Amino acid sequence: MNQHLLMIEDDARLANMVCEYLGQSGYTVAHAGDGQSGLTALQGKPPHLVILDLMLPDMDGLEVCRRIRALPGALATTPVLMLTAKGDPMDRIIGLEMGADDYLPKPFEPRELLARIRAVLRRHVEGAQPVATSLLRFGSLEIDRDARVVSVSGEPCELTSYQFDLLVALAERAGRVLTRDQIMEAVRGRELDAFDRSIDVHMGRIRAAIELDAKDPKRILTVRGVGYVFARQQD
Repeated sequence: MNQHLLMIEDDARLANMVCEYLGQSGYTVAHAGDGQSGLTALQGKPPHLVILDLMLPDMDGLEVCRRIRALPGALATTPVLMLTAKGDPMDRIIGLEMGADDYLPKPFEPRELLARIRAVLRRHVEGAQPVATSLLRFGSLEIDRDARVVSVSGEPCELTSYQFDLLVALAERAGRVLTRDQIMEAVRGRELDAFDRSIDVHMGRIRAAIELDAKDPKRILTVRGVGYVFARQQD
């Protein structure tokens, strides 16, 4: 069965070009010209991935992304690839902070968009595969790899699919210092990402979700000049 994508983009000419190109690559693509129409389409026929423009006429892409992450059930974990104007690093950082799984600056090559879509979908599907031991527990933190659910003291934590995979990669290697490259390699499918600080943004989001005080983290520790380490002993 073809994977279904939703593109939320007000530039009709660009959207038509992208939809045609992705259609030739085996995807079915629906198009919405503004944020509200996109949210309605997403809930009417849930896509495997959303291509979301940052600049929309009724609300910006950051607000659309925030609303997607607030939807009930599996809709909230729908992968989001955000299109950012001019490749502004701050746009990328903010997009990741709002819950986007990846970003692509305009203008872009259709082949790069296709490669990024495949990478995000691959991470999403691979991450959903069952593993031998489902539960990881570190003090009050519980990670259920089968259900793809994270909780602290029984309260669920909101993470994107990619952030969940990052957390699992760290937790499975608790006590080991990992560089950013090692972390990206552990979750696979990030071969086109040269924006090193994106990992830092995701780590900030994960800390905000699982730490008692994100400014004084006890679970995910920064090793200056190297990378990150997930603490073995936690409360």
